[in-house]
Amino acid sequence: MKRENTASVSAAKAVIYIVCILLSIMSVLPFWIMFMNATRGTFEIQRHAVSLLPSTHFLDNLNILLGKSFNPMVGFMNSMIISTGATVCSVYFSSLTAYALVAYDWRLRQPFFTFIMCVLMIPAQVSGIGFYQFMYRLGWTNNFLPLILPAIAAPAMVFFMRQYLLATLSLEITEAARIDGSGEFATYNRIILPIMKPALATQAIFSFVGSWNSLFTPMILLTNQERYTMPIMVSLLRGDIYKTELGSVYMGLSLTAIPLFVIYFLLSRYIIAGVALGGVKE
Repeated sequence: MKRENTASVSAAKAVIYIVCILLSIMSVLPFWIMFMNATRGTFEIQRHAVSLLPSTHFLDNLNILLGKSFNPMVGFMNSMIISTGATVCSVYFSSLTAYALVAYDWRLRQPFFTFIMCVLMIPAQVSGIGFYQFMYRLGWTNNFLPLILPAIAAPAMVFFMRQYLLATLSLEITEAARIDGSGEFATYNRIILPIMKPALATQAIFSFVGSWNSLFTPMILLTNQERYTMPIMVSLLRGDIYKTELGSVYMGLSLTAIPLFVIYFLLSRYIIAGVALGGVKE
């Protein structure tokens, strides 16, 4: 009986490992193909769209990319400024709002949370025209501020942070901090934020990726080429000569995707630590 149980457990583990390996390959394969196509010529891509091996046209594609209006350094810096600023604002203020919804008992707490959930259902495209008109009257077109400051209001992130605090935060900690004379913001910055590291890292990844890949709002606000972000520059590769130079298009896409991998690998350890901490929590 014990041998049968051991064999069934081993078989279940083998199936789980196989499924995880297949899912990992399926997740990585599209990015690998994109990077490989960045080293291939247009004729090779048109002849065989999928290739798992690199070719010899990397420098040719890079020269074509840099020889036109595409300036990856300008786009990279613009996207980095916007994405970093939006991520910091959204993560900090969303976690602060979630903390207020959990740690304080005030009369309109539940209606306020309901209002946040209602705002979550409104798509950004609905308010696009009004938002542009408002920014135009303020003189904030071709400015990074309209792409950073609205990130302070992130309903989905507030909901995630609130659920995380409900499961992990012990209100006795905040009460003990108040007894010791700690101010509210000091308590939040020194005690609550370290507790929320896994949630902050998770939402920082999503916020950075969403802001980095954003095209709709930057496209309607930024008209100066010196202010273009990476997604805008990549979207322009589909016109003119780049319509046939597919290798340079994949090169631009690869340059756009690289920072996202860096951010994920920098923050993923906090997510793993949070999962491990939750697994041993009593």
